[in-house]
Amino acid sequence: MIRVLGALVLLAGGAAAQPVGDAADTVFLASGARVGEVTATSAVVWTRTTAEPQRRSGQEISGRPVVTLASGVDVSALEGAVPGAAGEVRVTVRQRGDDGDARVFDWLQTAADRDFTRQVLLDGLAADTPYVVTVEARPAAPEAEATAPETVTFRTAPGPDQRRPIRFAAMTCQYYGRRDRPDGFGIYPSMAAGRPDFYLSIGDNVYYDNESPRATSVELARYHWQRMFTLPAIASFLRSVPGYWLKDDHDLLRNDSWPGIDPGISAPMTFEEGQAVFVEQTPAPERPYRTVRWGKGLQLWLVEGRDFRSPNDMPDGPGKTIWGTEQWRWLRDSLLASDADWKVLVSPTPIVGPDRSNKADNHANAAFSHEGDAIREWFRANLDDSLLVIVGDRHWQYHSVHPETGLQEFSVGPASDAHAGGTPGEDPAYHRFHRVGGGFLSVDVDWVGERPRIVLRHRGVSGRVVYEVERLGS
Repeated sequence: MIRVLGALVLLAGGAAAQPVGDAADTVFLASGARVGEVTATSAVVWTRTTAEPQRRSGQEISGRPVVTLASGVDVSALEGAVPGAAGEVRVTVRQRGDDGDARVFDWLQTAADRDFTRQVLLDGLAADTPYVVTVEARPAAPEAEATAPETVTFRTAPGPDQRRPIRFAAMTCQYYGRRDRPDGFGIYPSMAAGRPDFYLSIGDNVYYDNESPRATSVELARYHWQRMFTLPAIASFLRSVPGYWLKDDHDLLRNDSWPGIDPGISAPMTFEEGQAVFVEQTPAPERPYRTVRWGKGLQLWLVEGRDFRSPNDMPDGPGKTIWGTEQWRWLRDSLLASDADWKVLVSPTPIVGPDRSNKADNHANAAFSHEGDAIREWFRANLDDSLLVIVGDRHWQYHSVHPETGLQEFSVGPASDAHAGGTPGEDPAYHRFHRVGGGFLSVDVDWVGERPRIVLRHRGVSGRVVYEVERLGS
């Protein structure tokens, strides 16, 4: 079971969490720090105390065929592992360029039951303002000396009436064994070169089930996050770019999974444990679906596609859902209430597609056609063409327009060229653009005179533009 108390998630049942370790003589921040869930007045800082100053080196175990580790293997000794250690962290935040007043939070303990992670909510921030966050660590002992400071920067969102140009990037599907450089993925410096205000990581941040070593326990699931997000290219990017993280099947349990599914190859780890690990390893929002405003020009809706879904193999009909009744009601109400110039729905899985005919996992598939048809028709009947959809999950880039409803969807593509493939092929009835390749999507929102403009650019892993769409609002 899972109990959620704010950002606190307690694991019970299934694989037992590690016992709380003894306080270390020295602790470090080898897992770094990152900022997420930025609004005009708040943000969440994530960090983790570690026993060593850097990730473990050694022989890489990744890719396919998938290796399942024997029972008793010391996970903390694997390549890319970052063993944790109990300690304390302190967060300090100040406006960039202001050497005067700073807000200093109390020291907070870290422990093994949360993988030594800690999250701190920064509230009461000023809109459209750059901030510097410093995270310090120390052993959990009286008068211990602070060590290993980490510094990250971010800028809060403009208020809903402010007109400021916004730029963001969106990516998905990063597979450790298919990265295109030893220190990570080329898309990270490519995204950083555009100086985005934030980025979207739209699911499949790691691969538990079809990447070695297979995650069959909470300990192994945590290891996947450790080795991925301590890659230097990713860690460097996160020091200056805040993010919003969504989950999908591979960073939850196994392919095409839903609540109550038999863990199968991922046993004994459970779906519920995967939910808890995701909340633990990312800057966590209050609820998994949320909307965030970035000035007058942009509002984002980040939907949750796993927690509330019906079994994929359930017969289709009115009772079958991916989003669930409450989330769908929230989405309709908040879309109708928005006066943003551009409305961007961000989904871990496709709504338009088209997808492969043998899939039964998303709103572009026949298996969920009842809800998919209802969603697309509601969008057509109630919203104008200021609504766009950005999706992860698919290993090819595309811009699709639904033939009946006109809903436009942009698939960002996988994090590397080596991880691209699987497309059913180009479909002229849907596709305005179709490319099998890695990369990301960059989006700019600004104004031409009084008319709002949005420009969406599919880019390859080097950042080269491979497709571009410019839209002007009324």
